[in-house]
Amino acid sequence: FVDSNAIRAKGANFGEPAMTQLLDKTRDTLMNFPGTWESFKLIQQGLTDSPGIKLAYHNGTIELLMPGQDHEFFKSLIGYLLETFFYDKGIKFKPTGSMTQEKETEASAQADESYCLGELKPIADLAIEVVFTSGGESNLSRYKALEVSEVWFWQNGLFTLHHLREDGYERIYRSELPGLNDLDIDLLTRCVLIAQTDNGEAVRVFRQGIAN
Repeated sequence: FVDSNAIRAKGANFGEPAMTQLLDKTRDTLMNFPGTWESFKLIQQGLTDSPGIKLAYHNGTIELLMPGQDHEFFKSLIGYLLETFFYDKGIKFKPTGSMTQEKETEASAQADESYCLGELKPIADLAIEVVFTSGGESNLSRYKALEVSEVWFWQNGLFTLHHLREDGYERIYRSELPGLNDLDIDLLTRCVLIAQTDNGEAVRVFRQGIAN
């Protein structure tokens, strides 16, 4: 069991002022604790009134992530560009954001952005994570347990894409999801980088690129 006092000692006080101070930071704050599924569910319940904190569980490890400003900027921008692509191409989708995706007793995750293609499903088809701290591809085992079809990571100015096969995830360079296989990942990458200095220009370049 994870003692909540251990979390308090690190400043994560279940929504109290210390937590607010952490959430005000521009950089991500990541904490990992060993624990059972039962202890994870207790922490999850305790943080119900603390929006903005992402929780995950897999293989006896509980993760709490408090995203910073840069993290939120990139995840929102990537989501906006992807949804622009969906709308402009007439692709039917359901945005599920950072909804909790769970397989009871085994795994739980909250991606930065997630999408169901076609109809709404309990587990998203696509999960996207922005990585500024540890994690990234090491989190693939968590998504494999949840059977998420495709996982993208944005880290160090690049996207890495992974598609689920029978024996695990395979690194790919273009999405294999219906409709998204037409998306130029290099164009998406370039526009995310442009947005660091000019959001409007990034959107204009992206729209022009997907129209060709």
